[in-house]
Amino acid sequence: MPTTATHDNSEIAVRTSGLRKRFGDFHALNGIDLAIPRGSVYGVLGPNGAGKTTLIRILATLLRPDDGTVQVLGHDVTREAAVIRRRISLTAQFASVDEDLTAEENLILLARLRGCTRRRAHTRATELLDAFELSAAARRRVGTFSGGMRRRLDIAASLVVTPELMFLDEPTTGLDPRSRNQVWAIIRALAGAGTTVLLCTQYLDEADQLADGIAVIDQGKVIAEGTPAQLKSSVGSGTLRIRLLDPEQRQIAEPIVARAFSCEVHFEADPSALSAPCGSADQAAEVVGELSRQGIEVANFSLGQPSLDEVFLALTGHTAEDVATNGDGQTEEQEAAA
Repeated sequence: MPTTATHDNSEIAVRTSGLRKRFGDFHALNGIDLAIPRGSVYGVLGPNGAGKTTLIRILATLLRPDDGTVQVLGHDVTREAAVIRRRISLTAQFASVDEDLTAEENLILLARLRGCTRRRAHTRATELLDAFELSAAARRRVGTFSGGMRRRLDIAASLVVTPELMFLDEPTTGLDPRSRNQVWAIIRALAGAGTTVLLCTQYLDEADQLADGIAVIDQGKVIAEGTPAQLKSSVGSGTLRIRLLDPEQRQIAEPIVARAFSCEVHFEADPSALSAPCGSADQAAEVVGELSRQGIEVANFSLGQPSLDEVFLALTGHTAEDVATNGDGQTEEQEAAA
């Protein structure tokens, strides 16, 4: 069962109790309890369809909960939505900037809509373009931007007025590694300046890199909660990772490793690599020796903490990359729009 630490209300950015949301007969959220500390980066982790986007939309006052209590920055999301909206920002999964305007025009427009004077709007746009390394493209139409540039501009647009709480829904989906690292750096800088960041992601390495605390959501429920280290230790054993010289031998190695550990073996993204839970160094050495005796050449191996991907697999029975759908075949995004 997930556990939530007790905090004074003044220290909490988001608190939910018994939060539920249904779309027809489908329970997108089925009793979510959270207490997210102010000034932290908090990860909500789960596969597509787990309920992450629905949760974000309720916290950002875009959807009404069906049951439970929800407070954001000390205010009720149903009765005090207008107060909350003045103090938060939301960067959704898809860019919301106007592709027909330039980057500079987008930021100036948003600043003016938020009540800035003409001079202040221009100054703030310049500050953000410089901070997000977009100054050289300031007067280019956004429709010509790469995915990474557009995503950085989208986050910049959410910071025209610095929020107390920022929601980031799948902020790096579809980005190349360089753009992804740039977005990660931005998130760290925001948290360092005191903004609470609620990060919804299906990328386990992203949560591992950024989050102070993580709630693992599956099928609309929080199934585990803690720091990345606490979640890893909850699996209760180390992990043996083996990389073979010949990727074609992985299928041969898999049953040998599975028999040794009496467990399911996980194929890594690297086609030469596989991993399995392992309780001791002696056991790991014996398995590697058996592979060698069977003519399977091992390039390298290591024994260490399980990854968050392995934690998720242990908790749910499936990996975070699996796409969850409801009985009608709808994704979470379709549910949230229903």
